Amino acid sequence: MENNPDTTLVTQTAPIANETHGGRAKCLQRLVRLDLPVPRTVALSFKAVHKIGAGHLPDVQAVVAQFPKGALMCVRPSSEDPDWGGPGAVLNIGINDARFAELCETMGEGPAASLYTRFVQSYAVNVARLDPDMFDEIEGEGREALGESLRAYEAETEEAFPQDTATQLAAVLRSMARAWEGTSARLLRQAKGAPADAGLGLVVQEMVFGIGSGQCGSGVLQLVDSDSGLPQITGRYMCQSQGRDALHGDAGAMYLTRDPRGASLEEAVPEAFETLKTHAALMRARLRAEMQVEFVIDEGKVHILDGMRVPRSSRAAVRIAVALADEGIISREEALMRVQPRTLTELLHRQVDPSAKRDVIGHGIAASPGAATGKIVFSATEAQAAASRSEPCILVRRETSPEDIRGMHAAQAVLTERGGITSHAAVIGRGIGLPCVVGASNMTFDLVKKTITGPDGRVFAAGDEITVDGSAGEILAGAAKMQEAALDETFQRLMDWAEEAADIGIRANADTPADAQTARNFDAHGIGLCRTEHMFFEPGRLTVMREMIFAESGEDRRAVLERLLPMQRDDFTQLFRIMQGQPVCIRLFDPPLHEFLPADKAGQRELAEALDLPLSDVTRRIDAMTEYNPMLGLRGVRLGVTVPEIYEMQARAIFEATIDASRDGDPVVPEIMIPLVSARREVELVKTAVDAVAAAVRNEGDADFTYRLGVMVETPRAALRAGEIAPHCSFLSFGTNDLTQMTYGLSRDDAGRFMSDYVQQGVFPEDPFHVLDVDGVGELLKLGAERGRAAQPGITLSICGEHGGNPESIAFCRAAGFDYVSCSPFRVPVARLAAAQLAILHKIG
Repeated sequence: MENNPDTTLVTQTAPIANETHGGRAKCLQRLVRLDLPVPRTVALSFKAVHKIGAGHLPDVQAVVAQFPKGALMCVRPSSEDPDWGGPGAVLNIGINDARFAELCETMGEGPAASLYTRFVQSYAVNVARLDPDMFDEIEGEGREALGESLRAYEAETEEAFPQDTATQLAAVLRSMARAWEGTSARLLRQAKGAPADAGLGLVVQEMVFGIGSGQCGSGVLQLVDSDSGLPQITGRYMCQSQGRDALHGDAGAMYLTRDPRGASLEEAVPEAFETLKTHAALMRARLRAEMQVEFVIDEGKVHILDGMRVPRSSRAAVRIAVALADEGIISREEALMRVQPRTLTELLHRQVDPSAKRDVIGHGIAASPGAATGKIVFSATEAQAAASRSEPCILVRRETSPEDIRGMHAAQAVLTERGGITSHAAVIGRGIGLPCVVGASNMTFDLVKKTITGPDGRVFAAGDEITVDGSAGEILAGAAKMQEAALDETFQRLMDWAEEAADIGIRANADTPADAQTARNFDAHGIGLCRTEHMFFEPGRLTVMREMIFAESGEDRRAVLERLLPMQRDDFTQLFRIMQGQPVCIRLFDPPLHEFLPADKAGQRELAEALDLPLSDVTRRIDAMTEYNPMLGLRGVRLGVTVPEIYEMQARAIFEATIDASRDGDPVVPEIMIPLVSARREVELVKTAVDAVAAAVRNEGDADFTYRLGVMVETPRAALRAGEIAPHCSFLSFGTNDLTQMTYGLSRDDAGRFMSDYVQQGVFPEDPFHVLDVDGVGELLKLGAERGRAAQPGITLSICGEHGGNPESIAFCRAAGFDYVSCSPFRVPVARLAAAQLAILHKIG
């Protein structure tokens, strides 16, 4: 048997591997190697189980022969990853009329009948595929319940219950193998990340009853709390029980440690309890993980049935990994590898408590993680009013625009009917750590009546309380129970280790001093993208901005911009001081000017009054500025070339702030980024203008400074012509949001309406706005990087689109030789951990 790789007796030297027999089989072998009291076990390989599913059974009699005569057995699944699941365990295989009679003599009729009844009913449901309801009518206990169960089985199948052990075991093995191969099971595990051809192993283990005379029972024990990760003996024990009964029932359940609320295992069987603690500590040290121990106590003696990694929350995963590294059980590098980067988002934001009841009223795209509760408001103004009353609110919009920025800052969360993963609401939400669900198209938004209606017909009006779960993409009725963020010392130490291991820079996209402070707190390596237009939507600035747009000449525009200059200078000075000498990359004005003009009549009347102009002049000017496709129209560098006064004012503000911030802090070297470039001549024109402003500011301030000028590569042409553009630049930063939009010809705001259908039907493997398309968009990135570096070898390369925080994108950027990635401030820890893991894999690979 030990030499047969398909059906292997689990010994210290048996050829068993996780990849061939599954995690449970391999763990049991490790426990055997530790000389722990593990019942005799035979492991069936993935190959053997696949053959069983196809109708080719191994020598089942030979498997039975591995166990003592008359022993009962159980069969448990052993998949490569325990998260992939598997069919439920079947206990007490081998019991029959003759064995029942023997057990009545040794353990008593009641316990023996309980074992037999359990197997009959489990066999009927899991093997014979009978309806579980057929046993609902059975009354009584002991021999009476057993007799009724056997009669019900025989009546339904029209044959006697099988008495041969090998026959029973063969049927169980066949049933479990076919359950794994079934379509629903396959789809379920694929949803959990398993490959389509994932294999299943099975382990056949000698039963230790946990039922009988003396102290008998079963339970689980672990040495840490699954929620917090702090040292604490937790688990359950149930008298007169088998398998994992203790986790699912209360009758006879005991506390493990002494507890004033009731009886405990520590008091009832102190020797067994101490033995269990010793075994668990040994497993932790030698298996190098916090383990949940599944055990049985039979007449006071401990038996270890299994061990598995302790289920853990995100905060527990971090604390457990750091604790194991601190004790020298694992290395710091391994601790970093044991934490999934995306799970860190649960630590950075408040979340709906996993134990909370969810009353879901709608679904959308999980655009920005975290959760918040508040009263519904339908405008940015209402959100600001609610914030002034210290009243939490949820901003509900059909879709957000830059005008909503202040309302978003005032709200606890944002919900939109339209939009995708890179829509305005999503990008700003992630940037400021605001929970956000976009594209909730299964709900009806009525902005006139100020209501939202769920698919089940329930209506929620302004002032009603809802919860937005931006991590799950769900909208819940009322206030859900919350779990607070957990940015403690343990988290910070893990981040420090990540910083030591990573070999690619991580910057943050930050538009405000608050964003910059968040980035600084997360130890970002600077700001990779500061979108200056968001600074113009402050109420006091918006009117001035509109006045500038309505100015008739360049001289008039400069006069108006003189009033915006000190505001911009103060903004930049704050950013430079917060970042304390770290690089700050400022993108010059990008959006089309029409975004700053009111679209509704009330707003236009207010503007006419503010500018002292006839309403007809205002509406005519707004109509004249309307573009068929403003995202491909007069914006970005095109404004810088045709309305140069804006860029000149911004350049002056940057340079004056540089001098101010450098007086009392580390020297500042600002980076100025030109957006939406597609031709070399655009860069030459803007560079000439910026250089002239720099020279003027140096002379006026009698101070010297340096700066770096670069390009945001977000048009396919800029990527293709990077060889021409690079000699005029210090850096190329790829804006993958717009580059993806232009490469695909897809609106990033509207794609959410059909993207899930496209992904489901295999048109795209993933939403390209969510996961970087390394084949199409990635080829443009590679071409741009190669041509840029060939023309200017020392040029700095980065990406600053929302893809920058994704582990997959960071892997691509490392391979392509990029210097850094930039992402939303709250994604910086995720990116730092992903970068560290990639560097570690590269080192050991």
